Amino acid sequence: MPRDDVGDPQSLRISCHVNGATVQDATTADMIFSVAELIAFISGTITLEPGDVVATGTPLGVAMGRPDGRYLQPGDTVEVEIERVGVLRNVVVGDSSGSARLS
Repeated sequence: MPRDDVGDPQSLRISCHVNGATVQDATTADMIFSVAELIAFISGTITLEPGDVVATGTPLGVAMGRPDGRYLQPGDTVEVEIERVGVLRNVVVGDSSGSARLS
């Protein structure tokens, strides 16, 4: 995606949906480190390529802090969306120990 299509990277909405329900909703303005700072730091160690995913912290809404305490289960669909950038979609699978992980 061309840089001009994204606009200001410090004013993009980030949301997480589990099975279509919104569980997290914030903006890049809420981040502790700016997008520019993160890219500069990472680029000092490795070369970022188109399609690379940078994983950062998470806004309110994780299972441990939710009243229902619902953790991801095998079969759940998790979608993380960044406005004007796109959606990362994964399905949770179970492993041989019975633990859940993203596919």
